[in-house]
Amino acid sequence: MPRINSLPSLALMRSFEAAARHESYTMAAEELGVTQSAISRQVRELEAAIGVTLFRRVGRAVRLSKAGRALRDELAGDLERLSGTINRAIAAGDGASLLTLAVLPTFATRWLVPRLPDFKMRHPGIELDLHSYTTPFSLEERRMDLAIHFGQEDWPGAQLRRLFPEHLVVTAAPELLRRHRLDTRAQTFDLPLLHLTSRPDLWSTYHSQLGLDPGAVFLGMRFDQFSMLIEAAVVGLGAAILPSYLIEEEVASGVLTEIGQITNTSNSAYYIATPTGQKNDAVQAFANWISKQTRARG
Repeated sequence: MPRINSLPSLALMRSFEAAARHESYTMAAEELGVTQSAISRQVRELEAAIGVTLFRRVGRAVRLSKAGRALRDELAGDLERLSGTINRAIAAGDGASLLTLAVLPTFATRWLVPRLPDFKMRHPGIELDLHSYTTPFSLEERRMDLAIHFGQEDWPGAQLRRLFPEHLVVTAAPELLRRHRLDTRAQTFDLPLLHLTSRPDLWSTYHSQLGLDPGAVFLGMRFDQFSMLIEAAVVGLGAAILPSYLIEEEVASGVLTEIGQITNTSNSAYYIATPTGQKNDAVQAFANWISKQTRARG
């Protein structure tokens, strides 16, 4: 098998990674702030440099070749690790510690990030590098110091520290409730119901916990992210079942009203996940801080 003697430029690899992730030169160009022709040219240069075809034309679209898929699967993690290495070097030069975190996107935007000013005030010498993820991965291979995990106490190659259990509430916008008077919780099911794609059984679970037909199936709009589901509830598209910590601001300001609760029967909870055997003062500081934050939420 032929081997290349020198690596292609980082610019070529970043352009390919974006194009491969989207399977679109146009979307890659928009993400990187360049022209579509620039992405196309850089992909051709990369193909020439490594001697394989990475994309194939299918009509007006591009699709990854077998070699392209193999490179895509490895390259995203490689670029992320390289970025982390460079950031660690920069932090070391500034006398700071760099803490690389993997965080569930909605948890980060709705709960963690608003609290980070307090962490920075208490630990000014620790710089944070946040990355989003949706499924567990090898913390060691991705060179992540810590992840916030939701689910069961199970993450291969990691040690877990429990933060808090999930507390689900049934919510709706006040205007929706004014249009549909609810005299009993069972009448919640007369409202339009909003669903999270990854957890389609939530409304059936609530129905059963109210002592109603456990086998009932409910229709309604579906969303694949909690952030979209929250906004849909806020604008009155329907009632939604949401983790209480994600809607603290909406409930406090009155744009959402809690109309019910679901008993947690899955034993799912939020955890801090760290690589097994890791000893890191910055990780310990962050873990202690976030544990105190979760206790403060009551």
